Amino acid sequence: MQRMSGRIGRGNLSVFSSLVALWLGTLTAQAEQFVVFDATFTFTKEDADNSKPSQSHYYVRDKLMNSERPKDWTTPVDYRNGTAHVRLEVLEKPAGGEATTWSVCYIPNKGRDKGYGCFNTPVYKEAGIFEQDISMTKFWQNDSIVWEQGIKEMHLVIKDNSGGSGHAHKRQDHEKFFPTKVRMTVIQVSAGSKYDPSLVPNLPPAKDEKPGQSVEKSKK
Repeated sequence: MQRMSGRIGRGNLSVFSSLVALWLGTLTAQAEQFVVFDATFTFTKEDADNSKPSQSHYYVRDKLMNSERPKDWTTPVDYRNGTAHVRLEVLEKPAGGEATTWSVCYIPNKGRDKGYGCFNTPVYKEAGIFEQDISMTKFWQNDSIVWEQGIKEMHLVIKDNSGGSGHAHKRQDHEKFFPTKVRMTVIQVSAGSKYDPSLVPNLPPAKDEKPGQSVEKSKK
């Protein structure tokens, strides 16, 4: 019987190294998403009136932000050309079915032109869970951010469905918006990857719902 050598030939070593690299690449691809923030909060009319420096803003800063978020969103993992997945769980909302949305704004460490960019959550009229994927290259002023320098904080702005300036605190019928309680989670997904809810801590089991629809069905 021919005795096998304990050494790995150069050709076999090259194949072995390629397989290891492929395996590691697969693991990396599966994990190429991170939570920017996961915040649960109650927002009242008084909160909206007194938020500084801007009204109707809820500020996600410091400990509310993921401290392990990347400093550079372009390399070695490309989040700048990926997607943002927003999960909005509306826990409490005044009766009346008034159309409501939140602007979700990225505030960078370094900006250009306007200096920040925002996308909107799905519009909702009642409590429930609403989810949506947003292209990082298509939302408002996304090119006003120097993504290589990372994101400092996030600003959440409660609005009606009339457009960019429809801040809820300005409405005469503001009682249709306040008080409200929500849980909002924003997950960054790298270019070429797909959002995986199983990688997000503390989420309830997913249900078969289309993005942008409420998990809770309307009560007739």
